[in-house]
Amino acid sequence: MKIDETVRRMKAELEPLYGAGEATAIVRLVFYSLKGWETSELLMNGDRETSPYLEDKIAGIMKRLKRREPVQYILGEAYFYGLHFKVTPAVLIPRQDSEPLIDMILKDNRREDLHVLDIGTGSGCLAIALARNLPFARVTAIDNSAAALEVARENARLLKARVDFIEADIFKWEPAASSLDIIVSNPPYIDESEKKDMDSNVKDYEPAQALFVPDDNPLLYYRRIAAVAAKGLKPGARLYLEINPRHADDIRNLLQSDGFTDVDITLDIHGARRFATCRRPEAD
Repeated sequence: MKIDETVRRMKAELEPLYGAGEATAIVRLVFYSLKGWETSELLMNGDRETSPYLEDKIAGIMKRLKRREPVQYILGEAYFYGLHFKVTPAVLIPRQDSEPLIDMILKDNRREDLHVLDIGTGSGCLAIALARNLPFARVTAIDNSAAALEVARENARLLKARVDFIEADIFKWEPAASSLDIIVSNPPYIDESEKKDMDSNVKDYEPAQALFVPDDNPLLYYRRIAAVAAKGLKPGARLYLEINPRHADDIRNLLQSDGFTDVDITLDIHGARRFATCRRPEAD
């Protein structure tokens, strides 16, 4: 079978489960992982015969895809902010939806030698992207999962990023007072009651502890992060959060009631209220 025939067959089998657009994207990821081919190279090689080895690898991947297992876990890799990250089921899959956090931070903070804290680092995607793009930044990343930190440390090594990783419970860990220029976090924020409406490839495979919060305490992590920021940020320094759009107003009120200034809610590429930013007040 030729490559282009294999591609058409894969798309036809995946489209009923994933839709046409996502099926096409998955097929491209599979060939990039197995052959190193970009989209143009995949088209150029369409007349080549598919080797028995490649057919066997694709058959195994397709079997797992049909069980709705995320392609990133199957391939062991994901892409975020132009960087190639290792991923395992111990970490959330980095998503392009979170990339605006990096853009906002880079736009707002142009000085060198900034001290950055990433709370709940997971794969390390936010911390590593910032370490790679902020000049001479000192980046610290905290997570309570040893398995996640193992992945994050490996990503930092592979991507040659200097990040200080700490295994700790954010509800017990305390920052040094007025020591941080930036805090960023994409904490668990999906209400348990939302689980029933989620795709199975997310709720059945990605780590629940990194996704969900109790319905009766949806701001659990934001309250703690705000307390850490109130102590750890320097006067005038900034906090950046990814949030659940359904709680955007409550998060705005929480940050304002805790004394933060310049509280702003920003839309994502889909028009949802996805990000919250604010400042610790300047010293009197």
